[in-house]
This record gives sequence, C-alpha cells and structure tokens, in this order.
Amino acid sequence: MSRLSAVLGSDFVYRFRRDPIAIVAFAVTAAFMLAALLAPVLSPMNPHDPAQLDIMNSEIPPVWQSGGDPAFLLGTDDQGRDMLSAILYGLRISITIGIFAVMVQMALGIVIGLMSGYLGGKVDAFFMRLADIQLAMSTLMLAIVALAVFKAAFGAELFSDMAIIMLVLVIGIAEWPQYARTIRASVLAERKKEYVDAARVIGLSAPTIMRRHILPNTLSPLLVISTVQVANAIISEAALSFLGLGMPVTMPSLGSLISAGFAYIFSGSWWITTIPSIVLIVLILSINLLGDWLRDVLNPRLYKG
Repeated sequence: MSRLSAVLGSDFVYRFRRDPIAIVAFAVTAAFMLAALLAPVLSPMNPHDPAQLDIMNSEIPPVWQSGGDPAFLLGTDDQGRDMLSAILYGLRISITIGIFAVMVQMALGIVIGLMSGYLGGKVDAFFMRLADIQLAMSTLMLAIVALAVFKAAFGAELFSDMAIIMLVLVIGIAEWPQYARTIRASVLAERKKEYVDAARVIGLSAPTIMRRHILPNTLSPLLVISTVQVANAIISEAALSFLGLGMPVTMPSLGSLISAGFAYIFSGSWWITTIPSIVLIVLILSINLLGDWLRDVLNPRLYKG
C-alpha cells in the first residue's frame, strides 16, 4: 500500500493530473487498447468467420441514418460484415502489429546502439553508415519492396497466412536506426563516467557493462521514442494494407477496412471507409499527444507545467 501511495504521490503523476490533454490522450488510448483486447466480447459477430456473413446485409447504413438497422450500429460493408465488429477486430490487429514491430525495432536498436557507442571505431562507423543508408530510404518504400518480393516469390496464399509476421518484421527492421542513434548518443556520454571505469577495473566484460550499467541509464528516452514509434508503425501498417500489401480482406486491419471501402465512398456508402479512417486518426493523434507529453515531462528543460 505504501508503494502505491508513493507512486500516486510522485511528481510524474502530479504533472499528469495537471495536464488535461495528457489525461484525455491517455484515456482515449487506453479505451482503444481495452476495446482491442476485448474485441471477441464486445463484437456482435466474428468478422473473420465467413459463415456469419450474409450478402443480403451488405451496405446497410449506420443506425442514425435513414435505412439503418439497430442490429448494425455502424452499418455494414459490401460483404455484409458488421462495421463495429470489423473495426474492433481491425483495431486489435493494427495495435498488435504496432506494438510487436516496436519491440523488434527496440531489440535491434538497443543492441546496435550499445555496440556502436561503447566499442566505437570501425564497429561504430559500420553501423552508423548502415543507419544512414537506411534512413535515406523511407520505411514505406523498403516495406513495399520487401513485401512485394515475398508475395511474388511465395504466392498470395502464403503471404496472407504470414501477413502479421511479415508486417511486424518489415516495419520493425526498417525503423531500428531511430533507437540505435538515440542509444548511441546516450552511451557516448555514459561510457566516460566514473562508474563505467570502476566496472572495467573490477574486470567486468564489455557485454556485462553495457547490459547492467550503461543500458539502465539510457532507457528514459526510449519510452518517448516507443510511444511515437507505435503510432508510426500503425500508420505504416495501414498504408501497406491500403496498398494491398498488408492484411488480407479476410482478416482486415484498419488499413484494410479503409482500402476495402474506398471504392464505395462516392457511391453513397461513405461509412465503410470514413468510420475506420476516423478511428485510425483519433488513435494516432492520442498516442502522439501522449508521446509529446512524455517527452516534455522526462526532459526538465522542455517541461513548462
């Protein structure tokens, strides 16, 4: 109980309570995360099950529009799929890909950043030039090339089965330089301090020094980067799915739903693409606002609370 009281009374929580934008952003992000987690419970139907689809229910408008059906609060798409269910499951897929892609980015970035900053010399030069080359090409371009090659080489069926894994790996590998450069900069400052020299004197190996002593002192910027990178990964997944190189129509993410409804937006069925687009925008905005607040709070020179 005393530990909980200490957390609630901390400066971090105090600043959070004083910032209404941070509170709203956190509440919206948490609501989306919870809705994604509870998608099977909250959804009126399983949009991934073809047996539950009825083509006779296709393109029913939302309940507040003329012709709407109370059984489909947000309407249906061209396949008769309930839009509320599709959005909840799509949200689940998009957030899952975003989180796991950031985990891949973080793992690669931390290892490469620690090695570059601590070892220096040719190791540092090699990884930083590799990072420069990768940063010169956009994440979307690299992902399009990699996914298109995989789809052409192994076929659309295998690509659909491995879509989530491929998206996580491609987006994760394409974005590691963000973490590596940040960790490297922190390591360059930390490796000259007395506690690192003391660790060397007592005979600790370089991997042990990097893992136990330097890494814990470089983690605070990673929290901010990770928050922003989750939003970027979700955007990248949505863009790839919109282009037909992401999730298949049988397991749609938010990007797939937007892409599937785009052909109907001018025919009057605006909700098929508009509602998933609004959900995606609100999700990305709330995550970015939360990341901006974390950046300001964790950097005393920027915080104006």
